[in-house]
Formats: sequence, structure tokens, C-alpha cells
Amino acid sequence: MHAVLLIFVGLMTQASTTASSETAAERPTVVVVRHADFQKALAPWVSHRQSQGYDVRLVSNAGTPEQIRRRIRQVAPAERIKFLVLVGDMPTAMDGRRAKDLDPAAEARCVPAPYEEAKIIVRWGPERVIPNDAWYADLDDDGVPDVALGRLPVASPEQLERVVAKILAYEKSTDFGPWRRQLNFVAGVGGFGPMIDMAIDRGTQHMLRSCIPADFRVSMTQANWQTAYCPDPRRINETTIDRLNDGAFFWTYMGHGQQHRLGGMKVPGARYPLLANGDASRLAAERGPSIALFLACYVGAIDSRPDCLAEELLRSPGGPVAVVASSRVAMPYSMAVMGMGLMEQVFERQVPTLGEAMLHAKRGLVLPGKKTEVRTMVDSLASLVSPTAGKLDQERAEHVVLFNLIGDPCLRIRYPAPITLTAAPDVDDRTRLVVEGRSPLAGRAVVELARPLGKLGFPPPRRTAYPNSHDALAEFDATYLRANNSRVSAAELPVAAGAFRTELTLPDDLAGVYQVRAFVEGSDGFGSGTVEVRIGEMPEAAEPPATSEKELSCTPKTKQPKPTDFRPHVAAAGGSES
Repeated sequence: MHAVLLIFVGLMTQASTTASSETAAERPTVVVVRHADFQKALAPWVSHRQSQGYDVRLVSNAGTPEQIRRRIRQVAPAERIKFLVLVGDMPTAMDGRRAKDLDPAAEARCVPAPYEEAKIIVRWGPERVIPNDAWYADLDDDGVPDVALGRLPVASPEQLERVVAKILAYEKSTDFGPWRRQLNFVAGVGGFGPMIDMAIDRGTQHMLRSCIPADFRVSMTQANWQTAYCPDPRRINETTIDRLNDGAFFWTYMGHGQQHRLGGMKVPGARYPLLANGDASRLAAERGPSIALFLACYVGAIDSRPDCLAEELLRSPGGPVAVVASSRVAMPYSMAVMGMGLMEQVFERQVPTLGEAMLHAKRGLVLPGKKTEVRTMVDSLASLVSPTAGKLDQERAEHVVLFNLIGDPCLRIRYPAPITLTAAPDVDDRTRLVVEGRSPLAGRAVVELARPLGKLGFPPPRRTAYPNSHDALAEFDATYLRANNSRVSAAELPVAAGAFRTELTLPDDLAGVYQVRAFVEGSDGFGSGTVEVRIGEMPEAAEPPATSEKELSCTPKTKQPKPTDFRPHVAAAGGSES
């Protein structure tokens, strides 16, 4: 009898193991390269990913990059590996040699990466090699990444605990407030010469207008004292940090960068910093830590000593939840293509994780495919003004290696539930705009009438001479706040799941094309929607430019009208400080 029971138990155990194995074989695999010292600090993250249905496999970081990649390929079939996480810093300096400041314990926790010879960017920077994390993600050796990859560049279990806590808090957050639809941009000044600066400006304008859905709110901070989007230059550092601390879906910097700081703001007789390593301790985005995107040089130099700005921001408890940045000099054209690719993956395709957005954006740099109208325009501009005009294919391929996700590739992105809207002036009272909509969730709704992206509600300032008085400089802040306030009229109301109706008050002299936006903050999610509305008598239009907004598309969910006053002076690349 006992023998029968033992046989029965043995068979049940075998069946259970087989079933478990079969289940694991069907689950997407996450491969984590780490040192044993990180096991305990990583445990909550592993449990969280397993609860989401991932098969998490841990492999050792010991040995050479070739040995590590061999373990990655052996731990699971290539078709099952979907994510790869490197846990640990780089053991090398920017020349590719062993870092001299590492003690043996810290070096043992590092995850090395091979170096690739720089071919395009060597004309603009002193580095001859690029750290190639992307090499690990290329499972079939064709030079194109196959899996989503990210690095958590931590040096100690305590640092890893803080990063893991921030990642889990982000994914588990039940704060579905307005930060979920906020996009904050910070832009530097080009300084490449009038022709290239103008091309970058125009390309950036078209890219933002065409690729960002109208139901997102956008702020712009410019380090150019002649624009309406410039705060008091003396407070540019504080304002840059404020936009990080406000909380936003994405926080994006476009400008010059170095390993440990962003390019400063120059004004006649003075220079002011934007953001540097020392500012990491001042970050406190408690409501919604952003995904930070740096379209700049060097900010993501993962082999920098001391550590680069991107690493410091990720490790800051109040800093961004993830950072996308380049490890060396980066070129304006390829950064524009990379930025458009990310926007397409997030805003149009709504991929479930940040790592997948990065993966497909990188693949879009090198693989043939149907081009959007904005991409076609950017390619055409680059072929005319880029210093690498004859080698654009090689330039884009090099940026697959240059750009890294410094963060968790499994990071899940929450998207808004779609709200449908209609809007029209009241037939009996033209000062009232009737808005009707349908929300898939209940909650607190904000319905607003807003100017299109970049359209000012006042004449822009004409600043030909830099002011020196305190009062004149303080006025910059008031103008900056007005420029970033696109709201014309708004109403707040509770809504149930289903149909809702409200009215907005219209100013007497309002005329033109506007956006009606709705945002619902629910208990278990959020929703947003937008509809374009034409109000009053349309002003007589000027002759449209050769390339009009109507001709351009980045496949956004909602087309936006052509704004008139938004002219960011952007520095998208370059090795020198602005």
C-alpha cells in the first residue's frame, strides 16, 4: 500500500513538474545578467515580473562579454527571449580600458560590454570606441537587435534596492492624475550656424506637431532668452528641475550635453547651468517620475568616470524611472529619427513596455520599411544639410549602438482609455461651447478648450537687447507661464462610465482652430480624448509654406492644425558646449 502511494505521489510530482515546465516554455523569457551579491535586492523585482507571467532566468555576470552572451543564448531558445536586463555598472573607462578607480568587489559586480569602433562620430569627438550593450540583444548576429534590452547601472545592493523600489512603485501606482498626459520638453540653443539651426528648428516643430496626439498637454522650456518659452535665465536650473519634479509621462531634453551636465544657457555677460550630476539629490517627483529622453551627446556615457548624468538620475529616488540617452557624440539627424521612432511606438502603436518601444525604434533606424511623411521630410533635410549626408545609413546604424535604455526594459507603460468627443457652439448662445462625450470609466473629468500645440495666446515678446534689471528679468517667468498655458476655458465635473455633457464659456473675440480635450481621472485608470473645433470667423490666412502641416504626418491618433508661434531653438547634437 505504501509502495502504491509512493508511486502515485511520484507520478503526480512528475506530472506537476512537466506541466510547470510546459507552462514556463510558453511564457516569454526575461534573462537577467547579475552578480550573486544582487540576488536579494533583485528578489522583489523577480517576483513582480513572475506574477506578470514572465519566465525570469538569472545568469552570471562573470567572465568576458563572449562568455556572458554564450550563457544568455544557452538559458532559453532565442525565440522565447523577449527581454534582457544587465544589472551592474561598466568595469571600463571611456577609452575601453579597465577603470582604475574600481575596487575588486565593485568590479566583480560589473557587467562588461564589448566596444565597437566608431566610424561616423569620430570627426566630432575624441572617443574612438563605443560601449556596445546592443551586441547582447543581437541573437542572430545580423547587426540588428532582436530583444528589448536595458541596463541598471548599480554598484551596490543598496543602489539596486532603491532603483527596484522606484520601478515597482511606478508600475503599481494608483495615481491616475494629470501627470499621465503631461509631456515636458527642455531645449537648448544649436549654435551650428544659421542654416543648420534653422533646419533643426523646422524639423523639430514639424516632428512635435505631427507626432504628439492633441490630448497630451505639452510644456516647453527654452534656454534662449529671446523666446517666450524662456523663464528667468537666472532660474533656468531651478525651472529645469521643477519640470522633472512636476511629474510627467515623458520629460525630454534636446540640446548639447556632456557626461556630467547639460549644456548651459548663455546670455550677454553670464552663463547659467541647466542640469548636472549634483542636482540628482534635488529631484523629488513623488507623483509621477518621468521617462527621461535625452536627445543630446554623452549624457548616457555608461563607462564614464565618475558616473554619467543618466546613471545619477536613475539612481536618485526622486529622479526619472528610466533614462534613454547616448553614450557618445550623437548626430541631429539620427536623433530625430530615433525620437520619431519612439513617439510612433508609444503614441501610435502603444507598445506595452518601454523596452519594446526602444527595440522597435532602434530597428527602425536600420531596417527598411514604409516611411512616414515626417520621416521623409527629415531624410530630405539631412541629405541637404547634414555633414554626413553621404553616409546616413551608416550614421543611423551607429546610433543603434550609441543609444541605450538606462532602466528596466520590462517597464510597463499605462495608456489612457479613449474618450470620444463632439463639440459645437450653442445654437442659442454663441458664447457657450457644448461638449458631449463618452468615457469608458467613471471619475473626475476635466474638459478644456485649448490652443493647438505652440500657438501663443498673445503677441510674442520682441527681445532685441538683453535686460539687466531684476524686474525685467523677473518678467520672463510671467511670459513663460503664459506661453505654456494653452487653456482658454475649462470645466470640471464628475462623470459616470458612459455619456456626459458639459458647456464651456467662450471669450467674445475668440476665433480660429482650437482643441477640445477631456481627461478623466478614475480609481483604476485614466482616459483622454480630443476633438478639433473651429470657432467664430476664421482670420484671413497667409499663404501656406511649401511644406504644410496638411502634407505631414507621423501617424498620430489626432491630426493637429498648424501652429504659428512655436519656434524652439534646438541643439540636437554636437560635442562642444552650447
